[in-house]
Amino acid sequence: MAGLNIKPKEPCHWDLVSLGEVMLRLDPGDSRIHTTRSFRVWEGGGEYNVARGLRRCFGLNTAIVTAFADNPVGRLVEDLMLQGGVDVSLVRWVKYDGLGKVVRNGLNFTERGFGLRAALGCSDRGHTAISKLRPGEIDWESIFGTERTRWFHTGGIFCALSETAAEVAKEAMASARRHGTVVSYDLNYRPSLWQSIGGQERAQEVNRELAPLVDVMIGNEEDFTAALGFEVAGLDEHHSNFAVENFRPMIERVVKDFPGLKVVATTLRNAKTATRNDWGALCYSEGELYEATSREDLEIYDRVGGGDSFASGLIYGLLENKGPQWAVECGAAHGALAMTTPGDTTMATLAEVERVMKSGTARIKR
Repeated sequence: MAGLNIKPKEPCHWDLVSLGEVMLRLDPGDSRIHTTRSFRVWEGGGEYNVARGLRRCFGLNTAIVTAFADNPVGRLVEDLMLQGGVDVSLVRWVKYDGLGKVVRNGLNFTERGFGLRAALGCSDRGHTAISKLRPGEIDWESIFGTERTRWFHTGGIFCALSETAAEVAKEAMASARRHGTVVSYDLNYRPSLWQSIGGQERAQEVNRELAPLVDVMIGNEEDFTAALGFEVAGLDEHHSNFAVENFRPMIERVVKDFPGLKVVATTLRNAKTATRNDWGALCYSEGELYEATSREDLEIYDRVGGGDSFASGLIYGLLENKGPQWAVECGAAHGALAMTTPGDTTMATLAEVERVMKSGTARIKR
């Protein structure tokens, strides 16, 4: 499907394995980070959110390769992950030094924003256990060869964590390809993560080196510009005039530079306010461009994780051989639903996603 050679489900232990950091998100609710006196906690991380979405919403078997300092904070994140159903057997536990000088667990403070006040994030993730990972420390041959995995997912957030993270990603992606596992990569450009290791120039260098190992490339218009160096013509600074015709030339240039790509997908977002966005998505496959139903003035409760939920819905459609149009519609609907609930991860069901795909209303279900 879509030029992808996807392994059958039967002999494979996992439908998808992700590689990335899982942090403890501290959410001040309706308050601000700098004024609140209480936080609600969730687990979250760009690559993990995709695995969790595929498990909880779509019922697939998924696992996460990550690492934690072995202390109560790490065990709290594990407890939250267990509720999400993602297989934690590939998690590495690193001895804690008592203070976090050598290794620690990542924290992510995020407020949702409202109206004219944009969402705000403050990361505290230096020297985390997963950022210390080195090539040769994970048995990828077992994961992709012995155990067998249909799909592998990682992205630009993980690769920006340290000088060695991209090397680990490259090692994993090369092993996946040797064993016929489909590789997806979400560009997920975060300037704050790259600034200490070379900034945007280094991000483009890393991502362009990894792109030939990718089958399915995911991102938004800012990601393709900042992380790969491809400009989207015709957009104003607020991205309020995005149109399909603006993206086809950019995607075609991406595919020309990296002919191994089978699918390129992008979300389209015009943030009118923190709580009202225009939302859509495109999927490019085998020379054709597929557009999801666009949703104007989509009401947002918590925008964090919308792109990750788009990715999991898209991947589900591709894994289930539903075709690119169905897959991009599924991703867009799932991403829209994920932004109606708090936290990084989806709380939607497959039935709800399918209902939104059919343009169902929000009338109460009894």
